[in-house]
Amino acid sequence: MTRRLRMGMIGGGPGAFIGPVHRIAAEMDREIELVAGAFSSDAARSAAAGEVYRIDPARAYSDVAAMLAGEAARDDGIDFVAIVSPNHHHLPAARAALAAGIPVLSDKPMTATLAEAKELAALVAAAGLPYGLTYTYSGYPLVREARARIAAGAIGTVRKVVVEYPQGWLAGEAAGKQAEWRVDPARAGDGGCIGDIGVHAFHLAEFVTGLAVTELLADLGAVVPGRALDDDCTVLLRFANGARGVLLASQIEVGELNGLRFRIYGDKGGLTWRQEEPNTLILNRLDGSSEVIRAGTGLLGPDAAARSRTPGGHPEGYLEAFANLYRDFAAQLRGEPAPLLPGIAEGLRSMAFIAAAVAASRARAGWVTLDI
Repeated sequence: MTRRLRMGMIGGGPGAFIGPVHRIAAEMDREIELVAGAFSSDAARSAAAGEVYRIDPARAYSDVAAMLAGEAARDDGIDFVAIVSPNHHHLPAARAALAAGIPVLSDKPMTATLAEAKELAALVAAAGLPYGLTYTYSGYPLVREARARIAAGAIGTVRKVVVEYPQGWLAGEAAGKQAEWRVDPARAGDGGCIGDIGVHAFHLAEFVTGLAVTELLADLGAVVPGRALDDDCTVLLRFANGARGVLLASQIEVGELNGLRFRIYGDKGGLTWRQEEPNTLILNRLDGSSEVIRAGTGLLGPDAAARSRTPGGHPEGYLEAFANLYRDFAAQLRGEPAPLLPGIAEGLRSMAFIAAAVAASRARAGWVTLDI
């Protein structure tokens, strides 16, 4: 297939943050184009979004079923859907697409609950269609470089993993479309902060180290009075090789923006990366020496180099990382390998993490097993 892949979007209507991000990322490498969407359950709002995205007005549909039916009737119908709606929509939207024979790329988390995730995993297996998840930070070139260097033994045996994701935007009243659904159990699911950003931190910890979390001890809190879901999280981790870890995620740390960071320590060295300065990876060695690894230079391994678009000193960031996941998904649709794209396995583990952390914290259960 040499033509551009045609994408239909579910969600991303007026006032959405992530919808425009998906559109920009999908189209960055000109492998994909947004041609259709069910951008809102309100027909007028969906039509308004279609105008903003500059698609054919006839392809801005009133709901998912209408989009799938309308696109199936066209010779130039969509090749896949991107689900960018709140969590409670993920399962029904994916179920409908898969039933129509349409591959799915979904925003994280996989679904609103672990039970839904298990149902979706069975549907994907039965359909035999590509399914991917946009765990954005795994698309950064230097995150992939860190993964490759750890796998090659650059820091020796992993002993300690510290991953932090601080934000402060929900320290007060949850006002506005983006805040309101995230603190609503009916739309967000079982987890608040843990399901919104904590799950990013969890995925990054496993993705970069190549190690599975086997046990956790969780302390989740709803700090803002009256809030039904957690907004501040501390989780201790134990990994399959015996390494210990700490996951900190919070949305009530005033002044913090999007401070995702990991520090990974082995018996020979350590690696540090910050999302707010994503073009630098620091490798510290046991002998006291340090190496500063820059994006876009000739020092990167093949995967990180292939996911870099500009020379060193020309910063790349969030949109480019997102675009790398879309590039990976396009490769899958064309029948090419894309082994680092998160999918069903990562989705199930992440949902199991959320469920285990929420339940263990509520019950004050101490250490619990993560066995999916």
